[in-house]
Amino acid sequence: MSMLSRVANSIYWLGRYVERAENTARLINVNSHLLMDLPKRVRLGWAPIIDIFGTNHEFYDHYTEADERSVLRFLTSNLNNPSSILSSLSHARENARTIRDIIPREVGEKINENFIYAREHVNEALTQRGRFEYMRNIITGSQTLTGMLAGTMTHDEGYSFLRMGRNLERADMTTRIIDVRSATLLPTDNEELTPFENIQWVSVLKSMTAYQMYRRAMRLQVRRPDVLRFLFQNRVFPRSVYHASCEVEDCINHLPRSEKSLKTLKSLQKKLLKAKPEELRQEQLHEFIDELQLGLASVNGEITANYF
Repeated sequence: MSMLSRVANSIYWLGRYVERAENTARLINVNSHLLMDLPKRVRLGWAPIIDIFGTNHEFYDHYTEADERSVLRFLTSNLNNPSSILSSLSHARENARTIRDIIPREVGEKINENFIYAREHVNEALTQRGRFEYMRNIITGSQTLTGMLAGTMTHDEGYSFLRMGRNLERADMTTRIIDVRSATLLPTDNEELTPFENIQWVSVLKSMTAYQMYRRAMRLQVRRPDVLRFLFQNRVFPRSVYHASCEVEDCINHLPRSEKSLKTLKSLQKKLLKAKPEELRQEQLHEFIDELQLGLASVNGEITANYF
């Protein structure tokens, strides 16, 4: 491979961090909407969002309780949290700086612009009035970067590393959203709350801007079994776990010395397609997601060991 491992590593993590900032903004937005849609007596709160990122220890090192303001500060501006919006964009900017000669100059400028906007307007995220606008701008900024890179960067080995990073991050986040969001859904034995179960599964889809594509593909009302099948196994929806894994496979196929990485990924895909997620009870679903996350971590480990 002609590309320096240091450069490949920076491009890969640039892809991951841009995607991470977008996903964090999506989650904050959708949780805010969900809490407004549910009846006042149902209190899901903000603690599940900390669970999604698996950053409970880091959070409680800085805050005493998972109230709205503390969680929002942690997820938007806390630089000790590697998943916060500012932290992700700061890391993306640093990686972009080290590979200035690999990415188009306009991309570097856009990353800088996104970071400055996120930092200067971060307090708006703490208010209900300013939050949706702030998150929408973070999401649009990340999507603009993805489009600029697709349209202006040479589609060589470097671009393969960028896509790999983005899609591994995306697959990982999709599994996390399903895991925590399904676990914190309303109790199924409470008939009074049954009408609101639909709202919660709609929120799972909206976390990934998947609602319209789900309705188009499934032509069914929003139900747990169909949502799980769609988000895990759909081949053509960009945020499904299987689609993201196929994108990673395509990238690996363009790189040398790819046998071990490919074998690990194929094993993950086999597990994914063989499963019947719609039949899994909550505890089984949690175990299945744990296995997928370990598989994604193994793919990341193989790529790191082989190329970086």
